[in-house]
Amino acid sequence: MDEKLIDFLKQKAREISESFEVEIIDLECDKDHFYMIFKSKPTLDIPKYINALKTISSRELQRRFPEIKRQLWKGVLWSPSYFLATTCQVTLDVLKICRKSRQG
Repeated sequence: MDEKLIDFLKQKAREISESFEVEIIDLECDKDHFYMIFKSKPTLDIPKYINALKTISSRELQRRFPEIKRQLWKGVLWSPSYFLATTCQVTLDVLKICRKSRQG
């Protein structure tokens, strides 16, 4: 994955998160996944936050990196689903291991 694209995605995620008063603890991009650990108030409207992350980042990435459109399936950057789990001082590496063990 292009480092400029990844850096741009991370910056957008931080900007969007800031507007929702969400603190990003860790953020990483994989081949086809986006991993993020964040801290928020219990009143955060999580579906609204996730939708904003996906909608705004997709629009801005496709505007800034139009070549990405050739790699998208049916022009879609993000799947409509997401996985969310609460954690207690867990690292991204631990979460990745858990994800891989669920996949079999």
